[in-house]
Amino acid sequence: MLRSFLIYLSKAGWARRIVTRSSLGWRAASRFIAGEKLEHAIKVVKTLNKKGINATLDHLGENTTNPEEAARATQDILNMFDAIAANKVRSNVSIKLTQIGLALGEGICEENLIKILTRAKDYGSFVRVDMEDSPWVDTTLDLYHKMRFEHGFENLGVVIQSYLFRSEQDVLKLREECARVRLCKGAYKEPSAVAFPKKSDVDANYDRLARLLMDASKAHGCPAISDDGLLPPPPGLATHDERRIEYACGYAQQIGLPKKAIEFQMLHGIRRDLQERLAAQGYPVRIYVPYGTEWYPYFTRRLAERPANVWFFISNFFRR
Repeated sequence: MLRSFLIYLSKAGWARRIVTRSSLGWRAASRFIAGEKLEHAIKVVKTLNKKGINATLDHLGENTTNPEEAARATQDILNMFDAIAANKVRSNVSIKLTQIGLALGEGICEENLIKILTRAKDYGSFVRVDMEDSPWVDTTLDLYHKMRFEHGFENLGVVIQSYLFRSEQDVLKLREECARVRLCKGAYKEPSAVAFPKKSDVDANYDRLARLLMDASKAHGCPAISDDGLLPPPPGLATHDERRIEYACGYAQQIGLPKKAIEFQMLHGIRRDLQERLAAQGYPVRIYVPYGTEWYPYFTRRLAERPANVWFFISNFFRR
């Protein structure tokens, strides 16, 4: 019930106006968002890198409404690669396809995506194509495959969400291609016809998909993270759930998968203790570092994921 309400709020204009116009709202949100400008995000990445932790930058925004907005979003993403190289930080980039024009037509999105992948390739870097809600899954996967197998880009990966029924079949196909897959639970409100309604089922499916990805990495020779931290290993396990992490570590050890052949991915501002502990144990850790003025939808989805985040926000919002 609370999660559904918060996801509703993420799309509600009246709630957005209240929170974004409040300095207290930003004070709470700033735990999860690096700032509104690229230089703010680069500063956060530098701090992470000093702790032996890598990053992926995300310029917040989705569902652009015209080609000009999509072009501006694309240019903002290109600027990220320039800033990463100029500052010599260990970070790659995550993008949403609706941000670069997917809702306007696949042709516009494809043109912008090729520009992004080309810039990333020029720098020897990597692009993670984020997964959005279920209506976009087929198109996202189709474009991912088109970029790899028709245009020849190997410097990209995709995201799979364990709360969707279809995800096991998607993983079975992707693992045969040694795809770089970021596995997460999922942050959107989905109908019961397409997604597991119970957390226990989502968790069980997460473990099942993690096994499939780790088995595939082992079968393909255990590709490891690149020395510069830009190219992740094929399995990227995105979770703050210690049970899921403990299970994955145990299974990797059981099948002989080296630590450098698996990456744990987490969100900026959540479980810093766990991030640093895994890095100290020798596992690659990558933090998703979002920034930009379009932070409200991202922020409310983070509240929806964990009740503890809600109480953090409330305590900050009403603090004098």
